[in-house]
Amino acid sequence: MDFSVDYLVELSEAWLPIVIQYGAQVALALFTFLLGWWLINTFVARVGSLLKRRQIDPSLHGFIESLSSIVLKALLLISVASMIGVETTSFIAVIGAAGLAIGLALQGSLANFAGGVLILIFRPIRVGEWIEAQGVAGTVHSIQIFHTVLKSGDNKTIVVPNGSLSNSHITNFSREPRRRADINIGIDYSADIKLARQILLEIAEDERVLRDPEPVVHVVGLGDSSVNLSLRVWVATKDFWPVTFGFTERVKERFDEAGIGIPFPQRVVHLVQR
Repeated sequence: MDFSVDYLVELSEAWLPIVIQYGAQVALALFTFLLGWWLINTFVARVGSLLKRRQIDPSLHGFIESLSSIVLKALLLISVASMIGVETTSFIAVIGAAGLAIGLALQGSLANFAGGVLILIFRPIRVGEWIEAQGVAGTVHSIQIFHTVLKSGDNKTIVVPNGSLSNSHITNFSREPRRRADINIGIDYSADIKLARQILLEIAEDERVLRDPEPVVHVVGLGDSSVNLSLRVWVATKDFWPVTFGFTERVKERFDEAGIGIPFPQRVVHLVQR
């Protein structure tokens, strides 16, 4: 019994300083972990609120919150591990090398990812807008992290990579509240230009046509077989196509009533007899 007590005393004297030293480190590391975890969750929640106030696209909210949470918590775990004496230098080097290899292998996808982030932050396009880019046109159906989905006028689905989309010119037909509609028409050389201009301006007396700027008619060219006129009116963006299609039909009807011909392409051939 005395041997057992002496052994326990010696054992406690040998291990007690170690337990006190590392116990304090473990307790401090545990406290740091819990406090850091709470601070990270609070910070991520604040970031989400800030994104909502800045009206950043909702599809980017969850991604930014998740990415920031994962990165910060990974750094927290590495810091806590170093506090309890775990060697993290080689671990960080392995992570860096793996990240570099993955980045080189997925550089195309990373370019699309970066393009998606830029599009969602700077918002050159929004869901529901009609755009033309990369040789295609359609309504923006959704903006994903790696690609943007368009719906064409005949309801085809077009998938455009965000990398190429963010690095090329984009024509946005829906962003401005009003647009200019050009109704181009050709008349006979023998037709009365003043009468044709009067008819076109009468057609432009439509409630959908804005009065500022006023509608105008210009002679835009002298073609091979026609005098080319252009009726230019400003309308709300939503009325652009109805006005364009409707006015084109009305021009044909009114010109027929007034006897103003819309010529077919023609060519005059002179025959020289020898």
